[in-house]
Amino acid sequence: MTAPFDFAPLLAPGTPAPAVLWKGFPKYNFVGGHNDADNVPVDALIEAATTVLRREGPTLATYGLNSGPLGYRPLREFLAGKLKSHAGIACSPDEILITSGSLQGLDLVNTLLLGKGDTILIEQETYGGALTRLAKFGVDIVGIPLDGDGMRMDALEAKLEELKGKGITPKYIYTIPTVQNPTGSIMPVARRKEMIALARAYGTMIFEDECYSDLVWNGERPPSIHALAGGEGVIFVGSFSKSIAPALRVGYIVAKWEILARILGLKQDAGSGALEQMVLAEFCAKHFANHVPKLNKVLSHKLQVLREALAEQFGTAAEFGDPPGGIYLWVKLPDQVDTQKLFQAAQAAGVALNPGPEWSTDKAYARSRLRLCFANPDPATIKKGVEVLAEVCRREFGVPLRSANVEKK
Repeated sequence: MTAPFDFAPLLAPGTPAPAVLWKGFPKYNFVGGHNDADNVPVDALIEAATTVLRREGPTLATYGLNSGPLGYRPLREFLAGKLKSHAGIACSPDEILITSGSLQGLDLVNTLLLGKGDTILIEQETYGGALTRLAKFGVDIVGIPLDGDGMRMDALEAKLEELKGKGITPKYIYTIPTVQNPTGSIMPVARRKEMIALARAYGTMIFEDECYSDLVWNGERPPSIHALAGGEGVIFVGSFSKSIAPALRVGYIVAKWEILARILGLKQDAGSGALEQMVLAEFCAKHFANHVPKLNKVLSHKLQVLREALAEQFGTAAEFGDPPGGIYLWVKLPDQVDTQKLFQAAQAAGVALNPGPEWSTDKAYARSRLRLCFANPDPATIKKGVEVLAEVCRREFGVPLRSANVEKK
C-alpha cells in the first residue's frame, strides 16, 4: 500500500491551521451572520430567477453579462436608486462595483491601499473579519474607543494628533456607523460630519462599512458618511447578505471612478457570480422595499426574546443594551468570566457564541464580553439556548449565582 503523500513541507509560510470537518450547525447557534430562514423570500426569488433567465439567459454565454466588469448593470441601477433614497448617496451605476460578498470588497480595498507597516484606525469593537484580514497585511491596527453613539471623535482626534507628531498618516479610518457590529449603535449626523472634518484635516480616507444598515427597526437612519462627504475621500461597502440571504454572496463597493478603476485592476476573477446578480436585480426591483420591513419586524421580535431570556436566566450578571437594528447583541458578563473559555464549554453543550476578544482591538476589555446573533434561531430555541448557556456559565465561573426561575421558587 502506497504511503500518503506528505505535502506539509510544501506549505507556504503563514498558512492557517487546517479547518475542522464541518459536522452541522450546533443545536443553539448564536454565531456568524446567519439570518431568519423563514424570511428568505424563496417564492419571489424563484419567480425572479425564472423571469430573468427566460429573458436574458443567453447573456450567460459571455463574461460580464454584456454589462462589463463592474457587474450586472440592472443590479447597479437598482443600487444607485436605493442608495440615493436610503442613504443619501448620489452616485451613478458606474461608481458601483459588484463583489462576491462585502468581504471581497474589504479584501480589494485593503490590497489597493495597504502595505506592511501602514497604520489604520478602527473602532475598538468591530467586525472580526476585518481584524483578521488586517492582521494578514502586517499593518498597525489602532483601536478607537466607542460610546453609545459609535466611535468617539475626541479619542479619534487625539490619536490622529498623536500619530501626526510621529510623522504617521493613517491610510484610512474604518467605521461601521449605521448599526455597528457588534454594539448595534447608530452614529448621529453631527458625529459623522466631525469624522469627515477630522479625516480631511489629517489627510486620511474613510472606509465606511454599511452591511447592516437596511436592518433598522423604524426604517430611519442618518445619511451615510459617503453622502455627507459628497463621495470625496470615502469608500463605501455594502451587502445583500443581511437584507436578503448571506449565502447569495453579493456585495458592492461605492467609490469615485478613479478608485474603482484601480480596484478593477485587482479584481481579476472574471466577475462575481452572474446568476445571483441577475436574480437579485429582478427580485429587488419588485420586492425589496416591502421585504425589508417584514424582515425587520421579525428580527426586532427575536431581539426582545433574547433580551428577556438573558434577563430571566442571568439577571443582573448580564449587561446589554437595546440596539435599534441589526442581528447581534453585545453582552457584558462579570469580570471573572473569560468568554473564550466559556466558548469552549458552551460548545460542548451545543451552544455556539462569539467570544468578545475576537471582535475587539482591546482583548482585555473584551475578555468578559460576547456577541450573540439572534437572527437565525426561532424564539423557542433562543430561550432554551440562553438557559443552557446560563447553566454552563454557572458551572464554569459561578455566575449567574442562580437563575431567576430558581429564585422564584
